[in-house]
Formats: sequence, C-alpha cells, structure tokens
Amino acid sequence: MRKLVRFFLAIILVSAVLFYTVSELNNSEGYSGRNTLTIYNWGDYIDPQLIKRFEKEHGIKVIYETFDSNEAMLTKIEQGGTTYDIAIPSEYMIDKMRKEHLLIPLDHSKLPNLHYIDKRFMDLPFDEDNKYSVPYFWGTVGIVYNPKMLGGKKITSWNDLWGPGLRNKILLIDGAREVMGMGLNSIGYSLNDTNHTHLQKAKRKLDTLTPNIKGIVGDESRLLLENEEASIGLVWSGVASEIMSENKDLEYVVPKEGSNLWFDNMVIPKTAKNKKAAHKFINFMLDPKIAAKNAEYVNYSTPNKKALSYMPKETVNDERFYPSPQLTEKLEVYENLGKKNLAYYNELFLEFKMHRK
Repeated sequence: MRKLVRFFLAIILVSAVLFYTVSELNNSEGYSGRNTLTIYNWGDYIDPQLIKRFEKEHGIKVIYETFDSNEAMLTKIEQGGTTYDIAIPSEYMIDKMRKEHLLIPLDHSKLPNLHYIDKRFMDLPFDEDNKYSVPYFWGTVGIVYNPKMLGGKKITSWNDLWGPGLRNKILLIDGAREVMGMGLNSIGYSLNDTNHTHLQKAKRKLDTLTPNIKGIVGDESRLLLENEEASIGLVWSGVASEIMSENKDLEYVVPKEGSNLWFDNMVIPKTAKNKKAAHKFINFMLDPKIAAKNAEYVNYSTPNKKALSYMPKETVNDERFYPSPQLTEKLEVYENLGKKNLAYYNELFLEFKMHRK
C-alpha cells in the first residue's frame, strides 16, 4: 500500500514539475503571462519594425498571427482556442462582434493619443462613440486601370466597365460585397441594399459584364496588373497604391456613382488576457509618428490627422488615396446585413461566378 501511495505521489510531483516547466517555457516564448500580447491582423498589415520597437519600449513580447478574411477571424475568436488580445476587423464585422458580445469596451482614459484621429472617422454608426474600436486604416473601393493599354481611354464610372472594347480585360475581387456593391451602384442603388428585386437586377447586369471579365481573383491581381497582363481591376485603394508604385502607367479612380468607404479598426476581443498591454499597444499605434511610419510601410490611408504632417506631401495631397471630405461624404460604409441578407448576397455572387462558366 505504501509503495502504491509513493508511486502516485511521484506521479503528482513529476506532473507538477512538468507543468511548471512548460508554463515557464511558454512565458519565455511569450505564450502566456503579463508580459505577452497576442495580435490577430491581416497579412502584411503592419511595419514589423514597429512590433520590435513596441516590444523594446514596453518589455512586452508580441505574438503576431494573421487572417485572410473577416469571417475566418470571427470563427477563430468565437471558438476561443487562442486568447487574442487585439484584433483588427472591418467595420461591418465590428458591428456584428459588438452585437454578439465578443468585444471588450475600451478605456479611453488609457488612450491619450486618440485625439489625433480625424473626427470624420470617429463615432460612426457601426461603433458609436468608439466604445469598442479605434480606427487603424481606411480607404475606398475603386478601379485601377492602364490608360496606355486602353488607347488613352479614361474611366470615371462603373458603367464604363461594360464598354464593348474591354473584352477579357477586367479583374474582379473575389468578394460578394465588393462585386454586388459595384452592380448595385452602377444602377443607382445603395451597396447596402437588401431589396431582392434590386439585388436580382444588379446580378442580371453583372451577368452581362461576363465577356469583359478576365478573372475573379485574390492577391494575384497585383502581379497581373503590374505586369500588364490585365488592364483594369476592381481593387481596394491600398492595393491600388501598391500596384501603382510598381507601374507608373496605372491610374486609380473612385467611380462617380459612389462606392465603399471602408475602415479596419483595432478592437480588444472578449478572449483577451492582457487588456493592459492591449491598451498600451493601441495607444502606441495612435502616436502620430508611429502611425505615419506604419502608413508609409503598408501603403494604406491613415486616419491619424496629425500623422499626415510627418508624411510626404505628394502622398497626403493625392486625392485618389486621401479623398476630400466632399467625396467621402458621398461614399457608403458597409453595414452588417445580418446572416440572412449576407447569405443572399453570397448566393447571387456564386450564381454570377457560375454564369461565367
């Protein structure tokens, strides 16, 4: 009996030692503990040097993971397998996460740099009073095109894409909201429209665009446009900026009928274990000089008004990527359509893609 007791005590002791050792190793690698911050962001969406600088200045180990869609990000946070301290979702997803109680309210007293954000981008309908989120980047959805390959033709309207001379020249984003939004805007409807008659009409019009479509693609659109294997692309403004930096013949336009004004904001998910470090990081990224450095690396538009004074004038004066308030007032922010309406958008988009085949 004594041998059996000693045996079990030995097992308990070894288990305790192993648990302590693993815990210490995890701490040293940044997987737990008060000196760790776990960030969930889009790929290539931050200057890596800024992460190193934050770690050095605050003595906090950063674990950085990436996602490729808002939906993938949501699924992982809902599952709760990883305790993310910061995530950077888009506006409609922030609204959804807020309503599903997946976010922690921000303590604005710990974010003194928040006042540097342009007031145009604060207190928006998806997060009134910025209770749960802080702007990170913003931009538009528009058309990048190569006038040289189009015989000098200029594009100013969504409807220009239906031109008879554009057969097999257009690349579209593989996204239901972007493509259906383009169709809706082209016939004068809101890109948040949920009227089934209007959506069917937009889809039928998109079907007629099929001969002009070269492909419905993801990140490969950058190389195809840079290398002049396609002459027109439906893109986000930040992607357009990157492409244009590689090929000076390209232009970018927000169509006159209107388009999407999008936001990616920093939030603290309900899974967060280090809210103190999360607030420190958010405030760090709100520092104007940090925000300017990050914007120059990522090539997207910063919402930090003070940061603009630390950036090249040719960048901040370029209305293609820093449009005037008069233009931004005409643009629409994606709304959270709800599961039923979003499913219908996705269904129509799938039908459109199948129609091409």
